[in-house]
Amino acid sequence: MDATGTEDKGTIAVVTGAGSGIGRAVAAELLRAGWSVALAGRRTEPLEETAALVPDADRLVVRTDVSRPEDVAALFAAVRERWGRLDLLFNNAGTFGPGGVPVEELAYDAWRHVVDTNLNGAFLCAQAAYRQMKEQRPQGGRIINNGSVSAHAPRPHSVAYTATKHALTGLTKSLSLDGRPYRIAVGQIDIGNAATDMTARMSAGVLQANGEVVAEPVMDVADVARTVRHMAELPLEANVQFATVLATTMPYVGRG
Repeated sequence: MDATGTEDKGTIAVVTGAGSGIGRAVAAELLRAGWSVALAGRRTEPLEETAALVPDADRLVVRTDVSRPEDVAALFAAVRERWGRLDLLFNNAGTFGPGGVPVEELAYDAWRHVVDTNLNGAFLCAQAAYRQMKEQRPQGGRIINNGSVSAHAPRPHSVAYTATKHALTGLTKSLSLDGRPYRIAVGQIDIGNAATDMTARMSAGVLQANGEVVAEPVMDVADVARTVRHMAELPLEANVQFATVLATTMPYVGRG
């Protein structure tokens, strides 16, 4: 029991996009640290593969398309039924969309898919988490949004991805403000060139602002996962509002 007489449920997390990449790394890091984690993603098989990385941990696999309100509602209902509360949402699910497509050739359906996943999906999950954290006792919790260094500086031909990541920064700031009365801490991690399947093309060469194609360095995704865990395990009286974690020598700071 805690000081309010409410049973302490421990550390309960939802990780979206947990079937691969950064989501998988963060979910595994939390599970190894003793968190109970709901693994959410569009395909069950990759989620089961993530769960198998820490076989004795307390986890829940929930097939979820974050762009569908009914899927998001079902995800958070499953978490309430299993654990009764929520302490952390890592709002990670996202897509680059079609790469290398000039803005004048970008199909509206492609634009809409990126916005529905990266922005609308993040909002739906944050809204559901916010409601749970506001209503539960003890009140409060933490939301960490996965932004990108594209929230600060775009790559060529990335209009949909970059626009959604800029919007996610506004979502983070607004939620952070609105969550204050309810002990809901909201922060954002902006990541550059973590080594995942989505960034495998970096080693083959990426289009730069000057028109050249240059191979870029990457960093171990485990370093991102440890940073998210650090943010997650702070007391609610402290918050990392924005963290930028990137491959040290990637062409981002200065003029590349």
